[in-house]
Amino acid sequence: MTIFRHFTFDSAHFLPNVPDGHKCKEIHGHTYKLTIYITGRVDENLGWVMDFARVKEIVNSILDEVDHKLLNNIPGLQNPTCEILTIWLWNKIKAFIPQLSKIELYETPNSGTVYEGHH
Repeated sequence: MTIFRHFTFDSAHFLPNVPDGHKCKEIHGHTYKLTIYITGRVDENLGWVMDFARVKEIVNSILDEVDHKLLNNIPGLQNPTCEILTIWLWNKIKAFIPQLSKIELYETPNSGTVYEGHH
């Protein structure tokens, strides 16, 4: 069984490695939409894969590190593309939720990444 939960957060960033003149070289912000997927067996006693309240608590504590922050100032995110941010989030969440099976990160309503733990 796979469960999922949606989250949103707002962050600013700039991409230092893109060519001069590229619009993403300048500081700008996004409202990110994150969906995490957790796969596991349904606990026969509790009736769930994982308590959604616990999922929310874990993920929100991680998102507090990036919400309303300049991503470039966060260790590991000096070149914070959507792809690098996705891997960063995956590693942080996976440390607390080993059953994490996939994440989707929307940088805009029309673009983003899907990651299942493989580069």
